[in-house]
Amino acid sequence: MRKVIGTLAGAAAALVLSIAAAPAVMADDLDNLQSMQACDELPSRSTFKFHIYYNSGENGSWRNIGYSVYDFDALRPGDGHAHPLLFCMLGASAPWPGSGKHIKNNAASAENDHNKYWARVYYYSGYKGAQDVMAPYQHIDRFPHVYNNNASFKWTSS
Repeated sequence: MRKVIGTLAGAAAALVLSIAAAPAVMADDLDNLQSMQACDELPSRSTFKFHIYYNSGENGSWRNIGYSVYDFDALRPGDGHAHPLLFCMLGASAPWPGSGKHIKNNAASAENDHNKYWARVYYYSGYKGAQDVMAPYQHIDRFPHVYNNNASFKWTSS
């Protein structure tokens, strides 16, 4: 009986370890990558309330973000691969500055249209390092701390 219990406990521990080691499937990452809201023609109309821009002064291409992003270059929508978050493709005959480029280390400005949550853009992936913080309804015309060195984004309550 002890041997059976020990074997079951070992199998359960191995299962827990294999699940913990598997890449997380993030529904939020899927939405940030594929939602129609991500590239809405008017950022202020999007239900995604954080807008990040390629150029200073909220100019050039943008991306609307609805959920926190641990690493702008490694969103995991559940297909087993890491995908970069890109600025939206704008301007068919004359692409806008930044169209289709990686957001990571390429963003210059942003705005927070949320009425409750603060938006934080971090220098490093994993919500680490220097950060620029925007209160509800605040924008930053030029990131003072993470200008073109931005790797993650997070919503916070203050």
